Amino acid sequence: MTRQRHVIVGGGVAAASAAATLRGQGFDGEIWIVSDDEVLPYERPPLSKQFLSPQTEGTPTLAKPTEWYESNDITVQLRTRVSALDVSAKRLTLSTGEELPYDKVLLATGSRARTLPHVHSDRILTLRSLADAQVVRTLLAEGDRIAVLGGGFIGCEAASTAISMGKRVTVLERTETLMQAALGAVIGGVMTDVHRAAGAHVLTGAVVQNIEETPTTLVARTDHGVVVEADLVLVGAGSQPNVELAQEAGLEIAGGIVTDEFSRTSAADVYAAGDVAATFHPHYGEHLRVEHHDSAIRHGTSAAKNMLGLEDPFLEAHWFWSDQYDHSIQQVGRARPDDEVVVRGSLDDLSFSAFNLRKGRITRIISLNRPKDVLQVRRMLFADHTVTAAQLQDEATPLNRLAPRKQPARVEA
Repeated sequence: MTRQRHVIVGGGVAAASAAATLRGQGFDGEIWIVSDDEVLPYERPPLSKQFLSPQTEGTPTLAKPTEWYESNDITVQLRTRVSALDVSAKRLTLSTGEELPYDKVLLATGSRARTLPHVHSDRILTLRSLADAQVVRTLLAEGDRIAVLGGGFIGCEAASTAISMGKRVTVLERTETLMQAALGAVIGGVMTDVHRAAGAHVLTGAVVQNIEETPTTLVARTDHGVVVEADLVLVGAGSQPNVELAQEAGLEIAGGIVTDEFSRTSAADVYAAGDVAATFHPHYGEHLRVEHHDSAIRHGTSAAKNMLGLEDPFLEAHWFWSDQYDHSIQQVGRARPDDEVVVRGSLDDLSFSAFNLRKGRITRIISLNRPKDVLQVRRMLFADHTVTAAQLQDEATPLNRLAPRKQPARVEA
């Protein structure tokens, strides 16, 4: 009997966790990982943090040791792009010209950094991949003035690292605070103050109109006529999912590769996971595309189980963290603009948790330097519970005493 072959397209942590799950669940067929990267699956969060510092070795943190793939009989084909997916013939065409038949395939192609249109310079960089980080690391060590375009998490983490290296950093952000899209204006304002106190020059409400390259420097001009000179410009303008392969194969695309809660796409035996997938979430009643390291790992695990017919819906609450300077930001859950916001702790002391409440239920928590709060809320977020603003504000009331009942409840849309 011919062995089955399951192929994973993409080389991130979702791919590594999917491969590990397939083997861990007893799949004895062929497992292939086809990746256009030059290295085995690695963790991306360090790339905008400690990796950039010359005090570190500058090597990636692998998701699995090199020898793990051989010992688990997993074929990894690096530096290879999948150029076509034929869902009718169940066959992949590789950039090498080879054709690779599959029984089931998982698309974990991730996302890529958005770049500035019509701007080309070896000193204007993005930070998404290991290759990106290696270039940024080199130029960061050589330069003194760093301009960061975009005050999202990657931009702020890189700014934090550069400040710790003694660099002069200017962050240009078009909204009124840093990280406003993720954290909201109030907590974004707290983090803006943190960056300014650390020595970063933060310009909010600033839209860069153009960047001029001279023989010695880069000159960025904003819509308000502010001029910023820099040795290196790091663009943190967000990302876009790598959906082209799926799109050309005729799969449904809506902000990402559309899947149901079991990671199944619109084509039979084709699954998607990680940053590229817009997966239906039963608790929220909508498709969500999430770009978080932890979610990608767990999504890869869930998708692999579904490839094996184990019916494992992806029900994650989507947790993420960010380390900036000596501070740790964590968030779990999703909020709406009309949610009540309740703060536990002190914004001024940089030790607090901000809760979003909807009809007596916690829908989200954002924590600064209070990781235990997030852990406790993460456990109860989708379980049936009722809390009051007074209970959350009262630090004498342990969060773990707000014990939810066991049955999960659907979050109202």
